Amino acid sequence: MADSSTPSIWDLCDLCTPWCLHVVATLRIAEHVAAGKERIEDLAVAAGCDAYALHRVMTHLVRKGVFEEPIQGTFKLNDCARELMNPMMRIGLDLEGFGGRMAHAWGTMLTYVRTGTARGYVDHFGRSFWDDLDAHPHLAEQFDAIIGPAGHGAPNGQFDLTGGWDSVRHVIDVGGGTGAMLAEILRLHPHLRGTLVDLPRTVARAAPIFHAAGVTERATTVGQSFFDPLPRGADVYLLRGILNDWPDAEATMILKRCAEAARPTGRVVVLKSVGPDDAPRPVMIEMLLCGGKHRSVSEFSPLAKNAGVNVVAAAKQQSGYFVVECSAGS
Repeated sequence: MADSSTPSIWDLCDLCTPWCLHVVATLRIAEHVAAGKERIEDLAVAAGCDAYALHRVMTHLVRKGVFEEPIQGTFKLNDCARELMNPMMRIGLDLEGFGGRMAHAWGTMLTYVRTGTARGYVDHFGRSFWDDLDAHPHLAEQFDAIIGPAGHGAPNGQFDLTGGWDSVRHVIDVGGGTGAMLAEILRLHPHLRGTLVDLPRTVARAAPIFHAAGVTERATTVGQSFFDPLPRGADVYLLRGILNDWPDAEATMILKRCAEAARPTGRVVVLKSVGPDDAPRPVMIEMLLCGGKHRSVSEFSPLAKNAGVNVVAAAKQQSGYFVVECSAGS
């Protein structure tokens, strides 16, 4: 008898279930059921689709524990199906929005593995991931939402720096999105000032987040690319979950911009992009979307040196972060 703990290759290869979930999320089936459209014919009319095909999709999901079918052709919500009505879940699954970009990006994995680049994304969508966001503002807005507090929850701002935070006066969050992480850092350290640097369309959405955290008077924004010269003279230049979105050449340029701005006494602090040498590093969606890399300390250190900064501390902290500090001194 086969060991029950041994995974089934066919179960692991199931592509039907995720695509069924993407389809019903795109068609807002859970919302239609919640509104009283429980019969398959009514659901198909409400969603603008074929009743026979939709019924087959729904039957498959019922077998997987999503929705209930107490009478053939009549569907009800269960706890799992209700999750489909979560706004962030919808963004992540909607094939006609950002979720469609992520879903189809997984289909480019063969190209990624063969080339180590995101060329498959370009081949499929006609432009790079970042250019794609520039060309479709609604996708950019959904991207900001799904990586921000609405999608990923409030970020944890509790991490330590060598020598503590008392001597730090000004933090610049480079590529900090809509400002949730910077707001939390400022909330935890009332003596700090902070500057959020990201694209103009993104920092424009930061004001409510700063207001909710009570840090508006200590927070400023700069709308620009982090490939351009950064505001100078801050004590800490924070890169949280940024370098893992970029191949080596671009990651080096981002670090160079931080080094230029931080000299002679500032530090560059990296979170969520670098890990211990012995940590497992599975494939991540940013690798397929934009050719990013999650680097080990051994891989990151020479890249940092080429950018003009030197790793002076790298350790996992109680917060769960692996924190890398770099000196920008010449």
